[in-house]
Amino acid sequence: MRGVFIHKNVLGWYSSLMILVASAVLIDGTLGLRRTAFTLLAAGVICLASSGSMTAIIATLVAYCLIGFYSLLQRSSSIGRVVIVLFFVQLAVGILISLHEFLVPALEALGKDATLTGRVPLWELVDREISDRWMLGYGYQVFWTVENPVATHIWLMLGWAAPHAHNGYRDILLSFGIMGMIPFVLLLLHAIRQGASLQCHDPQYGWLWLNVFTIMILVMNLTESIFFAQNDAIFILFTAAIIMFSLYAPVVSTSHSPSWQAPSRGLASGLQIS
Repeated sequence: MRGVFIHKNVLGWYSSLMILVASAVLIDGTLGLRRTAFTLLAAGVICLASSGSMTAIIATLVAYCLIGFYSLLQRSSSIGRVVIVLFFVQLAVGILISLHEFLVPALEALGKDATLTGRVPLWELVDREISDRWMLGYGYQVFWTVENPVATHIWLMLGWAAPHAHNGYRDILLSFGIMGMIPFVLLLLHAIRQGASLQCHDPQYGWLWLNVFTIMILVMNLTESIFFAQNDAIFILFTAAIIMFSLYAPVVSTSHSPSWQAPSRGLASGLQIS
């Protein structure tokens, strides 16, 4: 019954991804696969509910909000896009601040696990180790090993062997420090901007689901650790999406540049050849 998934969270991740892909196919409507997409969507919803993974459920809800955001962004004018982006950025920041301040009290009031299945005490211990080597970190996938006495100490204090920090951003800081986090964040911001530009100027090639997928993985990494995971299909897809953005965004931006710039580019090319 469990199949290839060794943990309910992994089943939830792939169910969430199936729901996103099926929804994208239904929205597209040009592939002639609506019946197949409905079947996959139903299977994804059933598997997601069966997994009980709150991370995947929240990521799926975020994905549908992002579908609305990118669809609205595509239909808006240039000024309208600025307003929409600013509104959604402020909304996202407000939600993150609210979760940081009120999530634990709300869970305690509802009688739920206020530690997020042991994540909160784990994060407190991990943050101390990050502060000790905040510049360069411990090295790629070095921290969570039995040879590392610091990780062993954390496992003894928690009473369970955490395979990772259950937070992709903290694991990047553990591996590479702030010197690795800064270029990673800059890369993500650049990829998000390129993806949004492709969705606005070249939507017929199905950039919607790649944009939503990219942000969805960023949300998942708030409570899971998928970044830089070895032999992981989700991280491979995440990397492929960023590469696709970087390859196609310059081409699309060139084709949509003002007409008065075309002669200057042609003249510059002619001068270089001569």
